[in-house]
Amino acid sequence: MSDHQKPASLDGLRILDLSRILAGPTCTQLLADLGADVIKVERPDTGDDTRSWGPPFVPDADGGDSDLSAYFLSANRNKRSIAIDLASDEGVALVERLVAISDVVIENYKPGDLDRRGLGYEDIRKIKPNIVWCAISGFGQTGPYAERTGYDFLVQAMGGIMSITGESDTAGGRPLKVGLGIADVMCGMYATVGILAALRHRDRTGEGQYIDLALYDAQVAWLINAATNHLVRERCQIGSATGIPTSPPTRPSQRLPVKSPSQSETISSSPASVRRSAVPIWRATSGFAATVIALSMSMHWTGL
Repeated sequence: MSDHQKPASLDGLRILDLSRILAGPTCTQLLADLGADVIKVERPDTGDDTRSWGPPFVPDADGGDSDLSAYFLSANRNKRSIAIDLASDEGVALVERLVAISDVVIENYKPGDLDRRGLGYEDIRKIKPNIVWCAISGFGQTGPYAERTGYDFLVQAMGGIMSITGESDTAGGRPLKVGLGIADVMCGMYATVGILAALRHRDRTGEGQYIDLALYDAQVAWLINAATNHLVRERCQIGSATGIPTSPPTRPSQRLPVKSPSQSETISSSPASVRRSAVPIWRATSGFAATVIALSMSMHWTGL
């Protein structure tokens, strides 16, 4: 580092990344971008699943395909990688050594998998009492769906975003998937925020924290106004990707005519009508805030 270069925000922070594919790697990539030292644990021989998700691949020295797919590169920059067999005693011992020198562990194994290997949260706490642990799963560590596997495509459907970006009822009502793994990416964003908050708590109190983050919870949380619209109006917002958020869906062929300010009262989405619809929402905020928070809360922290 030059004399004129300041250290990055998270310089000196070490992350042990046991996650794979997209949600967890998105989180650790953001932390790495901010200066954290991220050690990514991959399976021997095959590595992260996304290394083989191509084409395209980065060409190797002979011009053939390497094991670096464009997909893998999109979520794994600024990291160091190590191959460890977690099914072996030697691999478990190596992870324990890495935990001892790490500040954060992030993983996206199915609930209970790491516990069976002796690498669960309670096991790691004995080695590093103030560890910040982030567990990403499809549907959380507890509850009726805990044992189910969650994927971006599935969660986009279950979480409602496919109906919002889909067609209106009059156009057939077919749901449409967002073209990217947006549920995974947003889950990674929530994980980043949760980890930074937990680190702040650790620095202030000396206590580590456990973050239980579900892909499904995160998807529901970032439905933003579509979710609160449903709570307030008791109706689903369907096929409104090209419509006006505070009024019924408007298709491209049904866009409202441009009016002068003096004529705004004749338009259904005029400021006056928006204010009228906003008044009961504003007045009701304190009354249903607890319900909104309960439905949309996607991260649960436990002080140790």
